[in-house]
Amino acid sequence: MPPNLIEIGLPIALILIMTGVGLSLTTQDFYRVLKQPKSFFVGAACQLLLLPLMAIAVIAVTGLTAELAIGLFILALCPGGTTSNLYTYLAKGDVGLSVSLTAVVGFITPFILPFMAAWAIGFYGQGSSEIDFPILKAWLQLIVVGVVPVIIGMGIRAKWPTSAKKAGPYINWFSVAVLLLVILSICIQLGDKLIDYIVMAGPAVIVLNLITMLMGYAVATLYLHNRAQTRTVTLEVGLQNGTLALLVTTGLLKDEVMSIAPSIYGLFMFVSAGIFVAWVRRSAPQVESSASV
Repeated sequence: MPPNLIEIGLPIALILIMTGVGLSLTTQDFYRVLKQPKSFFVGAACQLLLLPLMAIAVIAVTGLTAELAIGLFILALCPGGTTSNLYTYLAKGDVGLSVSLTAVVGFITPFILPFMAAWAIGFYGQGSSEIDFPILKAWLQLIVVGVVPVIIGMGIRAKWPTSAKKAGPYINWFSVAVLLLVILSICIQLGDKLIDYIVMAGPAVIVLNLITMLMGYAVATLYLHNRAQTRTVTLEVGLQNGTLALLVTTGLLKDEVMSIAPSIYGLFMFVSAGIFVAWVRRSAPQVESSASV
C-alpha cells in the first residue's frame, strides 16, 4: 500500500472530514443534548455500548480470530461521521440529533478507543507481542484529527455560516471518495489473499451491520416513540466512521489484515443504509418534519 496515502493522505483527509462535521455544528446542537437528553442518551448508548457489545458477540459466534477480530472491534468503537448526517437527512430523520450524536460521541471516542483497542489486541491477539498498540500516540493523533478540526469547523461556521453550509455536501462526497480509495489500495496490497479474507470476515461484518441497525431501531422505537429520531438512531449505529477505523488499523498499526473488516463494512454500510432510507421513505408517504442541516 502506498505509504504516503496512509501516513500523510489519510490523516489529512480525516482532518478535512472532521472539519466538515464542525461546519455543520452550532452551539445549539450541544444545547439540544440538554433540551432533549432522552433521545441523545438512547442514541449514544446504542453507539458507545450496544455496538461494541454486539461486535464481541458476533466475533464469538462467527469464530473470527486475531487481526480480523481486532479490526472489526476497532470499527465498532468508531463514531458516526458526516455520512450518517447525510443519510439521516435523506431518511427524513432528526438531522439535529444526528449532528449532535456525531459531535459529542466524536469528542468522547479519542478517550475510549485507544484503551479499548489495546484490550482487543491483547484479548483477540492472544497476547501476541508482535502487535504493539501505541496508546499515547493514538490518543494524541485522534485528538489532532478528530477533535481539533471539529472545533475549527465550528469557528468557521460561526464566522462564515453561508460558506460553511455550501462546503458541507462537498466534504461529504470527499469523505466517501477517500474511503473508497483507501479500500481499493488495501485490496491491491492483499492480492491473492483478499478473497480468503473476505470469505472469513464478510459474514461477521454483514451480521454486525444488520443486527446493530435492527437493535438500534428496536431500542429507539421502544424508548423514544418518535419516528424521525428512531430513523436517526438506526443510521447512527449503521454508519460508522470507516475512515477513522482505517487510520487506526493501517496508519497506527500498519496491518492490512486488520483493515479487512472496516473495508468490507465501509462498502456494505452504504447498501444497508440505502435500503433503509428507501424503505422508510416508501412506508411514510406523508412528509414528516425534521431538523434542517
